[in-house]
Amino acid sequence: MFSKILIANRGEVAVRIIRACKDMGISTVAVYSEADEESIHVALADEAICVGKASPKDSYLNMENIISAALVTGAQAIHPGYGFLAENAGFARLCKKFGLVFIGPDAKVIEKMGDKDAARKLMVQAGVPVVPGSDLIENLQQARQEARRIGFPLLIKASAGGGGKGIRLVKDESQLEHAFLMAAEEAKNAFGNGSVYMEKYLAPVKHIEIQLLSDEKGNTVCLGERECSIQRNNQKLLEEAPSSGLSAELRERMMEAAGRAAKAAGYTNAGTIEFLLEKTGRFYFMEMNTRIQVEHPVTEWVTGIDLIKEQIRIADGRELSYTQEDVKLTGHAIECRINAENPYKGFRPCPGKITDMYLPGGKGIRIDSAIYSGYEVPPYYDNMLAKLIVFAKNRNEAITKMRSALGEVIIEGIDTNVDYQYEILNDPDYQNGDFDIEFIADKEEQLLNHRYAAEA
Repeated sequence: MFSKILIANRGEVAVRIIRACKDMGISTVAVYSEADEESIHVALADEAICVGKASPKDSYLNMENIISAALVTGAQAIHPGYGFLAENAGFARLCKKFGLVFIGPDAKVIEKMGDKDAARKLMVQAGVPVVPGSDLIENLQQARQEARRIGFPLLIKASAGGGGKGIRLVKDESQLEHAFLMAAEEAKNAFGNGSVYMEKYLAPVKHIEIQLLSDEKGNTVCLGERECSIQRNNQKLLEEAPSSGLSAELRERMMEAAGRAAKAAGYTNAGTIEFLLEKTGRFYFMEMNTRIQVEHPVTEWVTGIDLIKEQIRIADGRELSYTQEDVKLTGHAIECRINAENPYKGFRPCPGKITDMYLPGGKGIRIDSAIYSGYEVPPYYDNMLAKLIVFAKNRNEAITKMRSALGEVIIEGIDTNVDYQYEILNDPDYQNGDFDIEFIADKEEQLLNHRYAAEA
């Protein structure tokens, strides 16, 4: 087993990985930017090295400095967490070049699955259903031809990257030119690759993802699904496991398809296959995330499996210690992302100093965070402050527990979306499980007006 791991990330995910390493008796190295010198992950790690200025490109995306930090400290492996370099094939190759283990899949797999056009073609070959769509679009003329063939409404999507960037909904041909140019430009700026393709826009659909683990011996297990349909501008706000929209038979079919997808890709380590699910029970491959997910705690709670520890064991060459038959789903878990933003002022980001705080605890409540009273939330990075996760024996009890837990959250000095999350949980359609990926778009004015009505 590794004796020392460097964590190439920051915030709550860095803290999460450090804690897993401590449980396994593994020493840790934190890297940090000048803006994060007072961050908790720096204090918790056994060693810490500053790798650059506040800007991500100068620090958490600075591959040379991070590799140097690993070599100087004698780390044997690097865990990238999520975001930043987690799905960067070039970084995975650089790790290998310098004799460091990248805790994730092989660079070729990251490249293959990160190219959504190539991933679609691979899924077709593997017999995994994909959304009707196009190959890469070279120009506006081709975009018009493909759009007429696919039919409106449709999505223009970046071939590279993720996180909801480079995606545009096109309702009719009058919107096509502007959407095509904007999606390509955003993709180029975000990922350095302006390639886009088209998919038929399906509605209403749920966003369901299947968590899997694969070892280097070719063994794959699927750990059930996560319901991720509560999202705004393609960014998830609240996730849960299992999904109330899946029968046991449908769950088995989706897991079987996810397993086929992983084997077709030659996948190792932790990964997620994301599907769109229609009310008819038909589902379609959307993409694969070749990293640990933000929402992994809900899967950990309903399966009892620590995904970060499994990532480390797999990267160390260990074989999975359980089979698909060993995986049992128990209870229900919900995660709310607590962000530094003001939903009532256009979801404006709210960096600044946390003057006071209190986070809930108790049986069935988990907090993944790196904030503290006096912490200065920097403006340079993602605005997620914490993940509040609850577990109960069924969905109704989990919703009740989450509402109670949100009611205890105190974060003063900056604005957060805690009240907004509470309104989502109060919505009758959410409580009944009657929602899809348009939930926020359809109800946003209603969710916001509840706050104004209460203040009046």
